[in-house]
Amino acid sequence: MQIQRTGIVLSPNKQRVVLRPFQPPGDDRVMRVIGRVCTLSEQEVDHQLAHVLEEFHGRHQKPKAFFEQRYRDIRHHLFTDNPLSENRRLLLGAYFTQEYALESAALFNPSLVWHPDQRNLPQGARRFAMSLRSVGEGHISSIVFRSGTIHSDLQITIDEPSRFVTTPRFVLDACYENDLFRRKLIELNLGTPFTYEVLAELPEEFTLERLETRLRASLRERRSHHNELAPLVDKVIMLAKSNYEIQYTPEHELSERLIFPFSPTETNGIEDARFVHFFDDDGSSRYYATYSAYDGQMVLPQLLETKDFLRFKMHTLNGPAVSNKGMALFPRKINGHYAMLGRQDGEHLYLMYSDMIYFWHTYELLTKPANPWEYVQMGNCGSPIETDAGWLVLTHGVGAMRKYCIGAMLLDINDPSIILARLHEPLITPNEVEREGYVPNVVYTCGAIVHQNHLVIPYAMSDYATTFATIELPTLLAAMS
Repeated sequence: MQIQRTGIVLSPNKQRVVLRPFQPPGDDRVMRVIGRVCTLSEQEVDHQLAHVLEEFHGRHQKPKAFFEQRYRDIRHHLFTDNPLSENRRLLLGAYFTQEYALESAALFNPSLVWHPDQRNLPQGARRFAMSLRSVGEGHISSIVFRSGTIHSDLQITIDEPSRFVTTPRFVLDACYENDLFRRKLIELNLGTPFTYEVLAELPEEFTLERLETRLRASLRERRSHHNELAPLVDKVIMLAKSNYEIQYTPEHELSERLIFPFSPTETNGIEDARFVHFFDDDGSSRYYATYSAYDGQMVLPQLLETKDFLRFKMHTLNGPAVSNKGMALFPRKINGHYAMLGRQDGEHLYLMYSDMIYFWHTYELLTKPANPWEYVQMGNCGSPIETDAGWLVLTHGVGAMRKYCIGAMLLDINDPSIILARLHEPLITPNEVEREGYVPNVVYTCGAIVHQNHLVIPYAMSDYATTFATIELPTLLAAMS
């Protein structure tokens, strides 16, 4: 069985920078910076702002708009409400802004789906959208995108990424469903008489502002229990803020778009998105991606949803089956139920079903490591792919010297708990070029696609860069037993 490596390499690009808020530690320090800027004459302000804009010209789109927003973020520290000149506002904003190099450390763990726009392509060609995990300063991970085309002869071309990276507009959930929010509180062990009373005083749908107002009011009513209830209030608000939406507009190219950590559960990174084009029973479709949210202490599986790669909704996942990393959604319901693969214990591969995509209660063991190259642990490498022969699942296995390899198995199309066949030798194992990187001896993918009866696999090389390989689907299936 011969895998065809393409020789394409996507390496991290330290020149891809984005504007991010800069916040010196402590309110006193913030106020001192503001005070120093406010001592400048208008002529000095104009000179300093012109210098900043010239020095960073061409590196960002609409930097003035970002500076103005940063000014609005910090203006509550000003001593008076006296109006400031536009240039002074912009200069203040610039002092509380920084560049962040998204890909300065790594660009890896890719996932492929077919692009929603398939116009203006040669015959037999299809356009793809690819997500990647980018790692920058502080080892913070985010999701970035590339696009490209797979031609009829399996040649892969990658579109040149935009020189710009643009932050999206963030929108916290406009409203929350009372019953659904109650269930989430229960799953996170936040269901208490106090929180139930708060929800009972809210309508069937409520806003974040109304939730916060009611929580604070209830906390004031129970002053004698403030120290006990305040941490609970903070956790409930954190849960609400973990469900949000980010928005881009069509003029932003796909490679400009970025999903950067935003919610309290994501403060230290968004990792390993597994995208899938999901088709519902009514014929409608959308893209989902499971990903790992990391707050510096705990990893939580979460769910991303989009129809067009312009508006992304981020949701918490709940239930006793939501644990560990590497959850991957099937691309359609099976026997009327959502289905998911996961790794409950960090070692084995499990199968889960649910009637609600945000809640997962049950799971069953699907398979254990069976071959030496996966004796340490195994898991999925992306969502299952539907074929005439069954559900094709790419797996990863970890063997001696913590070497990661990519394998494959075939599940029954109607009952995925039945393993029809599996590879007993790795499909991809790191070669001499691929084994060197941030984490050596690792090949890994978060999602492949089938084109012209070939499996097209994007995969990471030792947690540093990304490449592609292809294999004829019948050849792969014939190698399983």
